Amino acid sequence: MSPLSQRILLCVPLLGWAVLLAGLWGLGPPLLIAVTLVALVLAAVHHAEVVAHRVGEPFGTLILAVSVTVIEVGLIVSLMLASQDTAATLARDTVFAASMIIVNLLLGLCLLVGARHKEEARFTRTGATAALSTLATLLVLTLVLPNFTTSVSGPVFSPSQLAFVAVFALVLYLTFVFVQTVANRDYFLPQGDLQFEPDAHAQPPSVQAARLSFVALITSLGAIVLLAKSLSAPLEAAIAAAGAPLALVGIAIAAIVLLPESLAAIRAAYANRLQTSLNLALGSALATIGLTIPAVAIVSFWLGLPLTLGLDAKGIVLLALTLFVAALSLARGRTTMLHGAVHLAIFGAYIVLTIFP
Repeated sequence: MSPLSQRILLCVPLLGWAVLLAGLWGLGPPLLIAVTLVALVLAAVHHAEVVAHRVGEPFGTLILAVSVTVIEVGLIVSLMLASQDTAATLARDTVFAASMIIVNLLLGLCLLVGARHKEEARFTRTGATAALSTLATLLVLTLVLPNFTTSVSGPVFSPSQLAFVAVFALVLYLTFVFVQTVANRDYFLPQGDLQFEPDAHAQPPSVQAARLSFVALITSLGAIVLLAKSLSAPLEAAIAAAGAPLALVGIAIAAIVLLPESLAAIRAAYANRLQTSLNLALGSALATIGLTIPAVAIVSFWLGLPLTLGLDAKGIVLLALTLFVAALSLARGRTTMLHGAVHLAIFGAYIVLTIFP
């Protein structure tokens, strides 16, 4: 990244706070707030990557994942506090939307772009299937199982069940991070050596650059949470005025949070680094559930907010189809453009059925 781009990203948090202060005086239109919010998310993830590169693995991965989770949880909690009538399903809609975006839209695009280099795009099967099996377990236990418990009525967990699932999700995610970065790191590396990874041996940033990025990261996260709260009412009003379902709020949150890592994954696939692309995509999905669900559960207990996690029948069918097709796509360690097209078709069905249920 050029020095000019780095300076701009260091100034984005200050711009965010300026827009926030202007909004307190009624001078911040919703469109400006939305654009600033997207810029802050991009800047925050960049600064988290700089700090993570300096710290190294496995703590670098955790720093990046925690930073993204703070953004997502901040957006969710801000909207939950702003509109408690629809707060119960917001976390579910956001996590489900993130899963559908990653496993269908992002994975489909990565497979299509990766296959442009040859008839079959190849990757390390063991790492991809391990990530997918972990993701499937987390999705089913958090989004499907609440529909079939009997301790309380409705698609919700009892407090003890929710506590167990939250702890279980966190432990399983941390176990995956340990396996990916320490115990079985070779399962998640490209086949052969690292010569195909131009960033594999990049020099870490200086201590001063890492400190500046850390300050900018904290500043960005604070501005994101506060701007999201100010944007919540106009966002819900716009969706209601359009006659669209409120589930689109969850899709909007997921899209904003996943934008930086999605762009990075597609760039990696375009550069014929499909393994790196899959690591980014599936790792994002795992962090979305493994860290967001525990964080939202803690907030729910602390503030007494309702939390509905169980999907409806339509969502369960789409989730089952998504996981089944993803298992087939990643089972052999090589894939074609057709696999990517199938995932994109499922995502298209998800969007259409969300808007026109």
